[in-house]
Amino acid sequence: MTQTNQQRALGQSGLSVPPLGVGTNRWGAKDRQKSAIFEAFRASLESGLNFFDTAEVYTGGNSERLLGEFIHRDPRPVIIASKFLPIFRLSPHQLMDALDASLKRLERQSVDIYYVHFPISLMSIEAMMDMMALAVRTGKIRAVGVSNFSAQQMRRAAARLGRYDIPLAANQVQYSLLNRQPETNGVLEACRELNVALVAYRPLAGGLLKATEASASAQVPTTQTSANLLARFVVNRMRRNHPEQLATLQTTLNDVARAHDKTVSQVALNWLLQRDEHVIPIPGATNSHHALENAETLTWQLTGEEFAAIEQASSPWKK
Repeated sequence: MTQTNQQRALGQSGLSVPPLGVGTNRWGAKDRQKSAIFEAFRASLESGLNFFDTAEVYTGGNSERLLGEFIHRDPRPVIIASKFLPIFRLSPHQLMDALDASLKRLERQSVDIYYVHFPISLMSIEAMMDMMALAVRTGKIRAVGVSNFSAQQMRRAAARLGRYDIPLAANQVQYSLLNRQPETNGVLEACRELNVALVAYRPLAGGLLKATEASASAQVPTTQTSANLLARFVVNRMRRNHPEQLATLQTTLNDVARAHDKTVSQVALNWLLQRDEHVIPIPGATNSHHALENAETLTWQLTGEEFAAIEQASSPWKK
């Protein structure tokens, strides 16, 4: 199994990051206090987690603004990833406009990795990669990533970037014990083949893998955000369609958590980290407790027997 506490490469980009990143998609939301988020930022840095993931669409750009502000308040070294949404862009040049706007909000001259957020666009993948290559050549980004790309789309992006001798650094996709599709849809295999990092968003399935007791009423977030409403819908569907499988997984996670005096979320993150060296989960953190809990995941490892038990219990979610 893979070690959990060693730096991981963003493909062949030359960049290395901590095994866990920090998701910031709720930074700047109305239900999140700025002071608490800044403490999450500081706690992450103090724990060695300095890889922050944001995007132009997160909380209407407020996530990028807060991250930029926090970096000025605490200037310790950070690695920043951001994304642009190509869906409504009509030409490749609008990618550069989006990048410039993100850099202005972040108050930086460049970002370390820049992603195409979705492959849905009037632009071709090749045209987007041409502009990404230009952004690398101008020094505005250090590495190129894609997000929510299929294995085939990844290969197209990598092949186009190869014309410029630029490697594809990462594909950011949803991956958790309750969504193991990257293992069966070819994405994880393509990441291994192309030496591309798989950056796993929603690694705790939107909060569904934070329950501390196995029961039919799995803990889900109570705030009325779109992500939490989706999480509630998903868990209710699971209760209807897979009640026994969900209960088995919850019991397995709870048993392992109690054996190590850890939380269920730490167990779930540990499993992802040990699954493959290409996987880099980016759980969210909106207060110092979240940040420290995430960081503590790196201080221990599952046994081989525990890893196998979780693998078996979560196997229904490979589909």
